[in-house]
Amino acid sequence: MLCLHDFESLAERHLPRPLFGYVAGAVEDGMSAKNNRNMFAGYGFKTRALRDVSGRDQSIQLFGKNYASPIGIAPMGIAALTAYRGDIVLAKAASDCRIPCIMSGSSLIRLEEVMAEAPETWFQAYLPAKAQQMWDLIDRAADAGVQTLVVTVDTPVMANRENNVRAGFSTPLKINMSLAYQGISHPKWLIGTFMRTLVKYGMPHFENNYAHRGAPILSNLVTRDLSERGHVTWEHLKGIRKRWKGILVLKGLLCADDAVLARNVGADGIIVSNHGGRQLDGAVTPIQVLPQIMEKAGAMTVMMDSGVRRGTDVLKAVALGASCAFVGRPFNYAASIAGAEGVRHGIQLLCAEISRNMGMLGVTRVDEITPDYLMKIPDHHNFS
Repeated sequence: MLCLHDFESLAERHLPRPLFGYVAGAVEDGMSAKNNRNMFAGYGFKTRALRDVSGRDQSIQLFGKNYASPIGIAPMGIAALTAYRGDIVLAKAASDCRIPCIMSGSSLIRLEEVMAEAPETWFQAYLPAKAQQMWDLIDRAADAGVQTLVVTVDTPVMANRENNVRAGFSTPLKINMSLAYQGISHPKWLIGTFMRTLVKYGMPHFENNYAHRGAPILSNLVTRDLSERGHVTWEHLKGIRKRWKGILVLKGLLCADDAVLARNVGADGIIVSNHGGRQLDGAVTPIQVLPQIMEKAGAMTVMMDSGVRRGTDVLKAVALGASCAFVGRPFNYAASIAGAEGVRHGIQLLCAEISRNMGMLGVTRVDEITPDYLMKIPDHHNFS
């Protein structure tokens, strides 16, 4: 494994087709997912020569805490189906490497178990339908020791993930001959992840959509737990800000005007994101709107995700104002094929790229990288 891209082909062979399709897929025609990658190519670097870059340091501070690199692990749902104890694997690997990790609200392991193993983990909340359910979930996160709450705001309605249907993935998960064949034909996953989980912990449930345990993955009640959130407004965020005493981050913003609203409700930070191309197909990419958002963000910490795969991607995001760039799918693949060791290796690969790239740029600290190091490439039309 020489770069993050290398994990994907191994994961495709290891995972049953429905699960790999769920992780790899986007929505509809996949335009946003493709553009997430292509838009990074719209910027070129202007390097500075003959500088002493022998003492490079890529560490950063986020919300008063020191991290080893400007990268993090993005939240990914049902990670415990693609890797044994996947949420814990991701969180512990991030902790070992001193980078932030966001646990998904659509996870199959109890929040409290993850926090016990990796107490610095951030928690992503999908807000339930009723106000009291929201407050109860927020209180549960506080009781579990969560210090950084991430509220995802770009899922007001369910996305049109046709790829899931074509790959045979559904929520709730439906057992049929095709799914059974996929399990049997991938014995390492079947025995090492699914059967091992079933024997030790029973049928996986959605554990963190509410303050109480959610539905099992085979239950029709999953539809209720993953229901639309079109009712949630900025007024709800004001209530959450009053109730939540820790760090509050909003994830899924793509508009500078919304950054102003986030700042006005008292958010400590935002993650500029189009959900990895998994929500609105055709949504702009984070790298496109970062400069506009930075103009309106004020003192808030601005981060991003969606399409980050290389150290050069991270440094372009940093140059445009992001304090941290989160990566999702590749770390999921790494966890599925090699557990925590695989995730740590992926993190180390990305950190090594960042260090080399900093040297070639002529900088020794991340905060030295400004928009002056970038140039837009005219007539960039690398869309395929």
